[in-house]
Amino acid sequence: MTYRIASIALALLVAACGTPAAQPGTGIQGTVQAGPTCPVERINSPCPPHPLAATVVVRDGSGTEVTRFHSGADGRFKVDLAPGSYTLVGLNIGTGFLPRPIPTSVAVTRGAYTSINVEYDSGIR
Repeated sequence: MTYRIASIALALLVAACGTPAAQPGTGIQGTVQAGPTCPVERINSPCPPHPLAATVVVRDGSGTEVTRFHSGADGRFKVDLAPGSYTLVGLNIGTGFLPRPIPTSVAVTRGAYTSINVEYDSGIR
């Protein structure tokens, strides 16, 4: 009986040593956007990036997927994450090659949301 209790306690301790849990008030926020939107940008006619609804994968420093999220139709997102360094990679949209997701690195600090834009290359040149 004592052996069984010790085994259960050890299993729970090992399970608790996995990926750090997300902390409320700590993480990332921002927009997913695609650009450029014009072949030539002019001073009087800017071509800002367009917001994009997309699924984005969050990977830790070892490349392990921590979570994934979907931005809204306005491109906005907010995700709780534990402090650390991450790479965000958008998933391909549709069946073509464009827009092409561009991996983005971000550092998350305790007690704050780091603002970041996740970019997709529209292919317009």
